[in-house]
Amino acid sequence: MSKKTKFIFITGGVLSSLGKGLTSASLGALLKSKGLTVSMQKLDPYLNLDPGTMNPRQHGEVFVTDDGAETDMDLGHYERYIGSPMTRRSSYTAGWIYSQVLSKERRGDYLGGTVQVIPHVTDEVKGAILSIASQDLDLALIEVGGTVGDIESLPFLEALRQLKGDLGKSRCLFLHLTLVPYLSTTGEPKSKPTQHSVKELRSLGIQPDIIVCRSTKPIGAESQAKIALFCDVSKDAVFTAVDVDNIYELPIKLHEQGLERKVSSLLRLGRTEPDITPWVDLVQRQANLTKSVKIAIVGKYVELIEAYKSLHEALTHGGLAHNARIDFDYINSEELKPDNLEKYLGQAQGILVPGGFGARGIEGMISAVGYARNKKRPYFGICLGMQCAVIEFSRNQAGLSKADSEEFKPKCNHKVIFRMTGWYDHNTGLRAQRKADDDLGGSMRLGSYPCKLKPGTRAHQAYGVEMIHERHRHRFEFNPDYINILTSNGLVLSGQAPESPIENPDMPWPKLVEIIELADHPWFLGCQFHPEFKSSPMHPHPLFKAFIGAALTNGGRHGKK
Repeated sequence: MSKKTKFIFITGGVLSSLGKGLTSASLGALLKSKGLTVSMQKLDPYLNLDPGTMNPRQHGEVFVTDDGAETDMDLGHYERYIGSPMTRRSSYTAGWIYSQVLSKERRGDYLGGTVQVIPHVTDEVKGAILSIASQDLDLALIEVGGTVGDIESLPFLEALRQLKGDLGKSRCLFLHLTLVPYLSTTGEPKSKPTQHSVKELRSLGIQPDIIVCRSTKPIGAESQAKIALFCDVSKDAVFTAVDVDNIYELPIKLHEQGLERKVSSLLRLGRTEPDITPWVDLVQRQANLTKSVKIAIVGKYVELIEAYKSLHEALTHGGLAHNARIDFDYINSEELKPDNLEKYLGQAQGILVPGGFGARGIEGMISAVGYARNKKRPYFGICLGMQCAVIEFSRNQAGLSKADSEEFKPKCNHKVIFRMTGWYDHNTGLRAQRKADDDLGGSMRLGSYPCKLKPGTRAHQAYGVEMIHERHRHRFEFNPDYINILTSNGLVLSGQAPESPIENPDMPWPKLVEIIELADHPWFLGCQFHPEFKSSPMHPHPLFKAFIGAALTNGGRHGKK
């Protein structure tokens, strides 16, 4: 363990969804702008091994790291705000923690002793937290999911209490985010929920050093002093995270109150002022956009926009690159029929079909692809959206009327999208076999893989380089048996995986198709990977930048100019 890394532990109280992830990411961005090296970690109290099999409509999107971890969506906030990639060590769940404890018990690591929450579970949590430390890391921000008072969070909070003694006061700091509701009838903020939340936290042996109050309005000096008095913190350690119209304003709002200065003082991080100029410039640009573009997102989880959080942000970033605001139109693919496409898609300047799993709503997505292809509307298909594009093209341009995906129709005549029996795992250098069909969490191609672009294609024009690396999360692939017939009918394979370094005559390795295009279309592109995971407000992803540019240029006559 590094003797240098210092830790900031972030907890939440009163209720969930207060914005711990955004607050943590904003603080991380401010501290990094001081010249410090910063990393982040999320501890989630649910018993799933990871979010990989959780319904996006319940939990939000699953964010994937370069090394193939399926993680909480907050890691997307971390990457977009601090500009550093997260890893497997950036996300742990209670399920993963308990699985490690039980595995050790089965191996006899505990020498026959009684296995208990303390010390065995808490030691595993502490080990997970300390694994992020390194000699070249100044700060690790550790966000604990859930709400103080939940039974699921208790082992994590106990581990933090123990770490306070292990690390010493000079190396750790506790920040508690809590709700201060504002009663419009009386015209005052109410601090009692915060007082009870801190009381609950203190009953567990943790005294917060800093309190951040989520509120619709600034809480004012009087309430600030009251919270400080009843929660035993100094008045200059009480801050307000107010509601903002633009989430990228939050680092600026917290900086104006001096949050990073208080953290620096408590942890002795030096007096260097952060350079928040990039954030100020970003917010000013967003406030003065001169154009707008309407993008239709045809998906199956549109009831909860958080299911497409990274996608939503990546489109926003792509719009920023063109000084344009995105008018989002989320469309439930189950509602799309051949006779109502004009009603739903007629005003869209660009059409995007995102990733997803399962057969529900697929025909609506395929219809949206056909509409975009026939109407020459800019189209962007991501993962499942690419597969739908391949199916639609196969049926209507290549004469394969029964074409489908093995995922939806396992016995169809033409499986243009199929499930591979194994793939090359670039992380281990070994061929990864497909796991049992009932192991949904372990049967996907996950993480960053290389892709070689074909010169002269739209993909190559967007990236400006020949070799790229992008993050994947899928079980099914473009079937290489159909490459010849589809390309002979006009499908362009603009990106393919490099040849595998492993030669195995018993398991031939197909050259996986990563990107497809149509040459006779203003802009029609599908990619097997998820480019939204690598976009940030400071560095919009090349494909989103190109898609929005095409929508503004080629889709302008259809929607609002």
